[in-house]
Amino acid sequence: MDPLTWIEGHLLSVILLAPLTGGIAVMLIPGRRLLAIRLVAAAAASISLLGSIYLFFNYSPGTSPLAYEELIEWIPGSGITYHLAVDGASISLVLLTGLVIFTGVFASWTITHRTKEFYALLLVLVTGVFGVFVSWNLFFFFLFYELAVLPMYLLIGIWGTGRKEYSAMKLTLYLLVGSAFMLVGILAIYFYSGLAGAERTFDLVELSARGLFPADFQRVVFFLLYLGFGVLAGIWPLHTWSPDGHASAPTAVSMLHAGVLMKLGAYGVLRIGVGLLPEGAHHWAYLVGAIAVINILYGAVVAMGQRDLKYVIAYSSVSHMGVVMLGIAALNAQGLTGSVFQMFSHGIMTGLFFALVGLVYEKAHTRDFSKLGGLARRMPGIVVAFTIGGLASFGVPGTSGFIAEFWTFYGTWLWSIPLAVLAIVGIVITAIYVLRMLQAVFLGDMDPHYEDEKTPDARTTEWVSPVVLSATLIVFGVLPGPMVRLINEGLIDLLAKVSGS
Repeated sequence: MDPLTWIEGHLLSVILLAPLTGGIAVMLIPGRRLLAIRLVAAAAASISLLGSIYLFFNYSPGTSPLAYEELIEWIPGSGITYHLAVDGASISLVLLTGLVIFTGVFASWTITHRTKEFYALLLVLVTGVFGVFVSWNLFFFFLFYELAVLPMYLLIGIWGTGRKEYSAMKLTLYLLVGSAFMLVGILAIYFYSGLAGAERTFDLVELSARGLFPADFQRVVFFLLYLGFGVLAGIWPLHTWSPDGHASAPTAVSMLHAGVLMKLGAYGVLRIGVGLLPEGAHHWAYLVGAIAVINILYGAVVAMGQRDLKYVIAYSSVSHMGVVMLGIAALNAQGLTGSVFQMFSHGIMTGLFFALVGLVYEKAHTRDFSKLGGLARRMPGIVVAFTIGGLASFGVPGTSGFIAEFWTFYGTWLWSIPLAVLAIVGIVITAIYVLRMLQAVFLGDMDPHYEDEKTPDARTTEWVSPVVLSATLIVFGVLPGPMVRLINEGLIDLLAKVSGS
């Protein structure tokens, strides 16, 4: 068989296993060979990124939105299959993950403490993330979900800063409690699928084809899944692990944490909760929407009161994830499209923010507003990238944030005008704290301390994250059509179920 044909037929496995293989290879390299370790990690991330770009440009659904399917029966008779596939919605998130891990590898280029262990754990974590976005079997979905979450404990506890042990433990305990709710919901779906003489299955396609579950079952199980996935999505009031985890995590881990890990929770609610339990989603829609609005306003107000750069971005993420969940609650084409687009846009934006905060901290040795100022004179490239991220965060036209928020609020307005109006207020608050942050850190008078140290702009590999992520925000802001069409094509079946229920 032609190697290129084989690769295309197993492209999802290549994307999924490239970082895992890279992590194993990194562990086999002597610890003193830092350049070799970094290059292997970069190569593994590059393979996954190139594969995700190929998916984005070559996705062409036929009678089914699913493409690039791989199906292997893992345990006969158990309903557990290695079933990989993508639709338009999951491709957008695979692309997001590829971009964030690629830039995250370069954002970690200066790590010298236990470098190979750091990169190995980072690559294992992202293997789990890719696995969640391409798995269509609930058993493997849960397995990859846990694989994505557990390395965070070590990555923060060993390479973090500040109260790193506390933050790592708090994050892990919160997410494990969420996993318990999620597991109960998944097992309930599995065992119910075996009633009436049918064979039990974890397969999402098979479960979907069998029709809807009873309404009472859907209401109970959807709520369990919403709680379980919602913890990772940062829903209020179960969000408190997130800001502490962000503040203590090293740069690349913060990028992955906010950029893609929080999206796993929202994706789980969308793919499993809404996809299999649409009547349950309708039943709880106003609760989900109301909590989402609290997220938006609460996160923005608290971010406005922070003085630590990382905490500002962390609470900003809580606010923006509210926009994601609000779009899901709307349960219409506009809201769901906006929600998935917001997952992508916020993942790129927050990855950019944390990469830049890491650079500022590395050069200025502080994240405190009161000790910064006037850094635009020393860091013109960083301030340009920071400004692009800031503009995207409150939805300025020409950035992907505008498209994502427009579609989300449009869909919400069609569903609930009061919730839409309250959510839109969050944009104003976001603009206030972002502009204040830019003023405090980069404009005004420079502290003489930084004049003496001659704080430098980004250099060599430090440019990768700012350039790639800033360009992505602008490209999909100016040319959103391909991404919107991709997401719409992937949501056709799901929207049909939601409308039918």
